[in-house]
Amino acid sequence: MMLWLLSWKTAPAQDTLTIMSYNIYHAEQAYDEGKSSLQDIADLINREQPDFVALQEVDEMTERLAEIHNGKPFSLTDSLAELTRMKGYFVKTIAYRGGGYGIGLLSKRSLTPQKVELPNPQEGEVRAFLFAEAQTASGQPVIFGGTHLDHQFPENKTAQVQAISGYFSNRNIPIILGGDFNFTPDSEQYAQMQQQWTDAATLFSGEPEPTIPADDPGRRIDYFFLSDSGRWEVVDLRTIKKTYSDHVPVVATVVLHPE
Repeated sequence: MMLWLLSWKTAPAQDTLTIMSYNIYHAEQAYDEGKSSLQDIADLINREQPDFVALQEVDEMTERLAEIHNGKPFSLTDSLAELTRMKGYFVKTIAYRGGGYGIGLLSKRSLTPQKVELPNPQEGEVRAFLFAEAQTASGQPVIFGGTHLDHQFPENKTAQVQAISGYFSNRNIPIILGGDFNFTPDSEQYAQMQQQWTDAATLFSGEPEPTIPADDPGRRIDYFFLSDSGRWEVVDLRTIKKTYSDHVPVVATVVLHPE
């Protein structure tokens, strides 16, 4: 299903998109155990007004959510969607404490997302990526997706990068993939990604900022990768220095130019 995205940028940059990726640490304050960060995260998203948000470490109907939110399990994705007036989509990757744990997307407009489970040769936590196809205001097709790669086994990360690149290898649609990739720019897996994707931070003037730990960032493991099938311009890319999670959110403004 192809859908229009309304742009609130002025002409001629009508295909300008604001995007965010945020590992939200199941909406618990990372440095104040047992306290909710749900409203803080929603307020942050509302301030930035992104077109799309890729979410990682999302709980859904878990006992853990209930323990930090007045004793009642609920849909974290649906709650964020309601608080931000966006559309929310969640996919479970593992069963966890009476509910699910996985990744999500938020979008200004309705989408029809697809889930693709990623390989897990070392039998770590199951991982997936979630993506949807839309159209820009000028009618250009674009895919936005999010993922959260394995944090335990390099072999899993390698296989997962290969799977993502292989899945999109024959798609000539411009693609934005955000998420917590759990690798640093000096890693083998980052070099793998660079064979088919461009790290959005390398298209923006300025030193890429580390994303974890949020209280004193020293490593960069959260990214936006842009497919080679697209004429991209990155006009802004930054982190937001908040400690609602153990990761800081990454926000970018990208322009997709006509071919």
